[in-house]
Amino acid sequence: MSTKVGIIGLPNVGKSTLFNALTSQTIEVHNYPFTTIQPNIGYALINDSRLTFLSSLFKPKKTTYASLTFFDIAGLVKGASKGEGLGNEFLSHIRECDVLLHVVRVFKNEQIIHVENEINPKNDIEIINLELIYRDLETVEKRLQKIETKAQLAKDKKLLEEVRALHFFKENLLLGKTLRQLDLNDEQKFFARRTLFLLTIKPLLYIANISIDDLFNLEQNTLYQHVLDIALLEKSEVIPLALELEAQLSLLNDVEKEDFMNEWQIKELSLSKIIQSSFRLLNLLTFFTVGEEECRAWTINKQKTAYDGAGLIHSDIQKGFIKAEVYTYNDIVTYKSELAIKEAGKLKIEGRNYLIKDGDVIYYRFR
Repeated sequence: MSTKVGIIGLPNVGKSTLFNALTSQTIEVHNYPFTTIQPNIGYALINDSRLTFLSSLFKPKKTTYASLTFFDIAGLVKGASKGEGLGNEFLSHIRECDVLLHVVRVFKNEQIIHVENEINPKNDIEIINLELIYRDLETVEKRLQKIETKAQLAKDKKLLEEVRALHFFKENLLLGKTLRQLDLNDEQKFFARRTLFLLTIKPLLYIANISIDDLFNLEQNTLYQHVLDIALLEKSEVIPLALELEAQLSLLNDVEKEDFMNEWQIKELSLSKIIQSSFRLLNLLTFFTVGEEECRAWTINKQKTAYDGAGLIHSDIQKGFIKAEVYTYNDIVTYKSELAIKEAGKLKIEGRNYLIKDGDVIYYRFR
């Protein structure tokens, strides 16, 4: 299943430009709010060099890279949680996403209007965070009204635990804190993510949209430094991108792209940076299946077992699981064939409780 990445922020900060750069599409980018009503949806393959090597070695009929699904969500404005600017609809789109990219404008350009009439990233971030907090607070209060009395009368242990968690959430949300800032236990995380689908628990990555002139002079950009300070407080990360440049780069072929990157001294594409950070925030890893029919990359959460991986591939494989034959990507690079790996004693036979590691190549035996 593709990881869902939501692109959020105020209107006219570069969300659609980022979407275009990541997905190589050309959706509308206009100098006024709410060009995007329904979210634009695009896909980007994760060009994993390890899978490219495996494919060259096994020469399968099909090679399937993992992918990210990007949602370009319309700009939120102050009052979105109360329905301003079609905010209720936009906030519901955020609920579907696994990780959020919050685009913040840190460049000045009088030709591009700002919905708040000033370039103030600290204020912009606060507006978005508060609207997400207000929506979460509304969700928490509704849930409390529904279960609190019932939990106390029935003395239902599980419901009482949820009530305690809800009061903890409410207390901190009222203080203006997002849930991702808090040190939550596993139970609280479950209630926030799986029961209530709260917005401020979602991992978030700030994208600082800088000017081309600031690309190599970030230390002097005080607006960018403000974003860094906020991210540090929130336990988030920041990626600075000159989105105007990235959008141009995304439309070039491979040769032109390499020349362009050399000219501008760009060492890494924006998609690569975002993939790495998203995987880190979501605690994901990649394993592979190989063969004559298909070589494929699979993404799965860390601490998941071979049995979980089998279910990701197909329910029948999980149901009939016998064993997993496992070797590492580094071993296939070294020994060049599965036969050589077996002869070197590097092939492991694992049961259903084996914890999958990043770069594992797995063959499942099943009934």
